[in-house]
Amino acid sequence: MKIAIMGAMVEEIEPLLEKMREVKSFELADNIYYEARYKGIDTVIAYSKIGKVYASLTASLMIERFKAQKLLFSGVAGAINDELKIGDLIVAKKLCQHDLDITAFGHPYGYVPEGKVYVESDKELLFLAKEVAKEKKIELKDGIIATGDQFIADPKRKEWIRETFNADALEMEGAAVAVVCDALDVPFFILRAISDAADMDAGFDFDTFLKSSSRRSADFIISMLDKMA
Repeated sequence: MKIAIMGAMVEEIEPLLEKMREVKSFELADNIYYEARYKGIDTVIAYSKIGKVYASLTASLMIERFKAQKLLFSGVAGAINDELKIGDLIVAKKLCQHDLDITAFGHPYGYVPEGKVYVESDKELLFLAKEVAKEKKIELKDGIIATGDQFIADPKRKEWIRETFNADALEMEGAAVAVVCDALDVPFFILRAISDAADMDAGFDFDTFLKSSSRRSADFIISMLDKMA
């Protein structure tokens, strides 16, 4: 079994690489991929860069070139559910693309023909995550994560996404990874640590909490690997 572990930014994978052994790096498609081992588990680790296109490219290469059989995504997100606070961990039960709009042709937001609005995460990986959270005695929330190629700072847009998709958190990669994994029949799991409130003060919060939130999210992924091992 080979596990792919992704982040969007280098800060999101640095805590993971610190735990790995036998790390080898490969330059491919203007990015760096790291093959490594953790307690007998083969992994491939990479940060995609920000946005849906780069996330899709990275996930596809991890699966097709590096032969990953499961994919775990660790990173940060902005909250649009008022119950989520900075530092909270949320797992995606399902994901959608809030910036996908062909409503002019009579389709709902987030939908393309032969596609679907929501892509559901792997239930076994979600169950594993719940078991890890229980053992670590931490609260792990779940919900809908909305993805788009914008950093949302407008409260009105935030509320529109919340109402339209019943979403709980915002980020810029997860749904793209989900679409790739769903198409290639690879189980996937998206974990996000809340780093900001996705409002007009989001830039300040993001800069302040990025590293600590990334580490908390990465530590949880490591605990999932521990349980797999």
